[in-house]
Amino acid sequence: MKLRAKAIFISGTDTGVGKTVITGCLAKYLFEKGYRVITQKWIQTGCRSVLSSDIKLHLQLMRRDTGSIKELLRFVLPYIFKTPCSPHLASRIENKKIDENKIIKSFKALSAKLDFVIVEGTGGALVPFNRNRLVIDIAKELDLAALIVAENKLGAINHTLLTIEALTQRKIKILGLVFNNIKEKNKHILKDNPQIIKTLTKQNVFGILPSCDSYQSLYKNFIPIGKRIVKSMEET
Repeated sequence: MKLRAKAIFISGTDTGVGKTVITGCLAKYLFEKGYRVITQKWIQTGCRSVLSSDIKLHLQLMRRDTGSIKELLRFVLPYIFKTPCSPHLASRIENKKIDENKIIKSFKALSAKLDFVIVEGTGGALVPFNRNRLVIDIAKELDLAALIVAENKLGAINHTLLTIEALTQRKIKILGLVFNNIKEKNKHILKDNPQIIKTLTKQNVFGILPSCDSYQSLYKNFIPIGKRIVKSMEET
């Protein structure tokens, strides 16, 4: 299996939609296929540790320990802020400027050492890291294709269409979408959201991840989704 791309950007339709879980599951899937894969979080806010909870969950899903990335940690997490808010505001409150060149160099350092880098975005698609630039602008500069994660719920249609429109306007390649069932119980909504979005946008819908009671069960349900994502990456 030969992947034409060496990286992917995981973009959410909002904060708390399941980007971290999808990132970890995809990393595990690629790892089990024999790739040297690592996850990256360019900007982590609301974190009082040297290792963010997001990266910890990626590693937990991959069944790897923190020691496995110890030497690469400064590249994996270029910026960490204690304040739980948008990166631009956390940067201003803590008086620590975010330099996108540092982020780009960190990404390239990982990309040079490993087969694949999975970047988890911060919040939704259009999150600023200063008064002029968005996190997604860095993904565009690095020419990363995006995988959109949407929480499958009432309101997902609008959020997802706006995300697709924002990425398309910036000429960012969209691999497709994964819908994450977290809280919504209305079966009609859960079934219709992916269908109408696919009809309206013609984007790939790789699958719907059901709500699970364990990470083991979660990953088992992710495997066919991961297979479709990787197939798309082979063709992109």
